[in-house]
Amino acid sequence: MGQRSRKRGRRDAPATGGREAPATALETAAPPATAEAPKPTRRSRSEERNAAVRATLKPYGSGERPWAIRISIACAALLGAVNLILYLAGTKPKLGGQQPHLGEVLVFCALMLVCAAGMWRMRYWAVLGFQTLLAIGVLGFSLALIRASSLLGAAICLAVIIPGGWLFYKLVRVLGRLQLPAPPRRR
Repeated sequence: MGQRSRKRGRRDAPATGGREAPATALETAAPPATAEAPKPTRRSRSEERNAAVRATLKPYGSGERPWAIRISIACAALLGAVNLILYLAGTKPKLGGQQPHLGEVLVFCALMLVCAAGMWRMRYWAVLGFQTLLAIGVLGFSLALIRASSLLGAAICLAVIIPGGWLFYKLVRVLGRLQLPAPPRRR
């Protein structure tokens, strides 16, 4: 059988002239005597750099909140509270040509306020959830930028995309320093 790729290395040709003899039970059960012990795999340079960066990261102390978390808490709390207040005041914005129902507004407001409370307590899930919602928002406004028909529409999209992307980037390092909760112990 011919070799398919040069990258796989040379293979020894079978001793029986191209046809393999059926293996006996002894040959398949015992490893060959000349088999070498597997060599420990060497870590790549990128893995070594990542390990060096991880070694320099120190967990946040109690009560320590970096500025990226403070900004995220303010954004989440403002989005949740302002949306609820505006809806209760009677302002009904149209999203996609339709007005949102009370349930949709309440779910969004509750989600934002729960994210703000979780980030205040420095919970990993809250920061990761807010970062996910931030990424969805930035992608949504990026798609809206494509369809922007006026300079004002483009400016509004860029006013969300640029700071949102920057905040997303800054929250990545924060997630690296936050402590994940310990997994439950199995008995």
